Amino acid sequence: MTQSYESQAKSDGNAELIDALFAIGPEVRYVALGRGQEVTMQLASDVATETTFESNRFEELLVNPTLLTLAGQRGRLDCGGLDFLVVGYGAFQQLVMPMQDGHVSIALVPDVPAKPFVEGVKTVLAKYHLEAQFPA
Repeated sequence: MTQSYESQAKSDGNAELIDALFAIGPEVRYVALGRGQEVTMQLASDVATETTFESNRFEELLVNPTLLTLAGQRGRLDCGGLDFLVVGYGAFQQLVMPMQDGHVSIALVPDVPAKPFVEGVKTVLAKYHLEAQFPA
């Protein structure tokens, strides 16, 4: 079964949270929430992408949780935990942050600094009581 970003985001009840994450700024091109085996993804309406729904789904199921686990383990050794990761792909940047029971992943246009978006994401997660318990 092929699923679209829009139908998937609306069907799982996360539409309001995803809208709040997009509202952080026009540079936000994609938002995903990962909770175990459940993934919600939404692509900005004006974005054309070469990545597929399934490719992005597996990134949220496998890649981003693994990166957060590995970096979080290192961060807990003697670095004060993990706050966020930024993956710089050629066509975009992926901001990945732990949240309660999972992670949030936001793709940004490639030419903006990602760090200023961290506080916006934290604010939205706190509004929905989903903030990570740091240090992650």
